[in-house]
Amino acid sequence: VKLAQVGADVSLVARGPHLKAMKNNGLRLIEEGNDTTVQVTASENPEDLGIQDYLVITLKAHSVPLVVNKMEPLINNKTTIVSGVNGIPWWYFHKAYTGTNLDEKHIDSVDPDGKIWNSLKPSRALGCVVYPAAEITEPGVIKHNGGERFTLGEPDGSKSERLKIIADLLIAGGVKAPQKSNLRDEIWIKLW
Repeated sequence: VKLAQVGADVSLVARGPHLKAMKNNGLRLIEEGNDTTVQVTASENPEDLGIQDYLVITLKAHSVPLVVNKMEPLINNKTTIVSGVNGIPWWYFHKAYTGTNLDEKHIDSVDPDGKIWNSLKPSRALGCVVYPAAEITEPGVIKHNGGERFTLGEPDGSKSERLKIIADLLIAGGVKAPQKSNLRDEIWIKLW
């Protein structure tokens, strides 16, 4: 909703009653006395949506390997994948420079057999630590319960144009989007 409000062309992959509600009524956000509805493009079939500049994954981590192949129609070599999932992210050891045999390797417990790593490619990943708590109160309606920060960072700690673009869009939408040079530290803090 926040991205659509600042003019981003937002497409959502959804299914069932949630998809039907968004198609019929738009996507609604309730937060601190504000009630906002935006019209978004939504489909159950990613092929309907085409290539995206940014693919924001907000599934539970264990669900991502199950649908990673379905995401492929959304991605090309310029697509940035913002992984806002719980726990250790699938790209964690990409450009980590730990000096161990874990560098440039997938984590089997998070990404069985490297399915995400090999399909989505860690070079496309942009890290994200999600602080907001929200719930779906009814199909197509999201209630924001607290937290307003999405900390973002490149796996190698650099400040890139793709990082700046998505952070600036979030900030324009009223969300805190700090850019961290060592996002891995924040991931560990959040986990503890």
